[in-house]
Amino acid sequence: MLKEWLQTSNYTIVFTGAGMSTESGLPDFRSSSGLWKQKDPSQIASTDALNKNVEEFISFYRNRVLGVKQYQPNKGHYILAEWEKQGKVKSIITQNVDGFHQEAGSKQVTELHGTLQKLHCQSCGRQYSSEEYVAEDYYCNECGGILRPSIVLFGESLPQDAFQLAFEESEKADLFIVLGSSLSVSPANQFPLIAKDRGAKLVIINRDETEFDRYADLVIHDKKIGEVLEELNS
Repeated sequence: MLKEWLQTSNYTIVFTGAGMSTESGLPDFRSSSGLWKQKDPSQIASTDALNKNVEEFISFYRNRVLGVKQYQPNKGHYILAEWEKQGKVKSIITQNVDGFHQEAGSKQVTELHGTLQKLHCQSCGRQYSSEEYVAEDYYCNECGGILRPSIVLFGESLPQDAFQLAFEESEKADLFIVLGSSLSVSPANQFPLIAKDRGAKLVIINRDETEFDRYADLVIHDKKIGEVLEELNS
């Protein structure tokens, strides 16, 4: 059924969450064993922490940047990139900040929560590569401001350009596939419903149930994302 939908769709959008990254080995945040069970996000991953607890903030995110560099895109990332080249997938909307979609070759990627692959100066906005954290260089050589990952912290809004693009892509979709998202984070979780309201078929592939399963035309819980994509690609 899904294979036929994919073949006949004119505008397929893929929406990815943490489950896409965990299949590469990356730890997630919200599961029972996730990073937020060990750390309080409001104390470590917020604008308040950046302003008042700089050393711990930088230490945590340096470890995250280095952690991402230990892993690679998985087979699912590469299949999605190939589908984009073939015109089967128009774009990817992702909640992930690891940059694996682009590393695998996807071009049309909307990063709702930013990326760990880039840094910018909190004071002047100048952009840097995450390699600065690897080199233990944490301050802007232009103005001396703090270099922070270009991700959305707790207490910040989603980047308006990314949100608007994701909204427009969701409206165009006639097939909207969710891969590895609990769909528990607002406002990002509204995009599947926007697509559904516009007449798209909604597919949710996720290890656990989501509150949006009841709206989906197809739900898959019992297979890994990579397995499903490989089957569709065969």
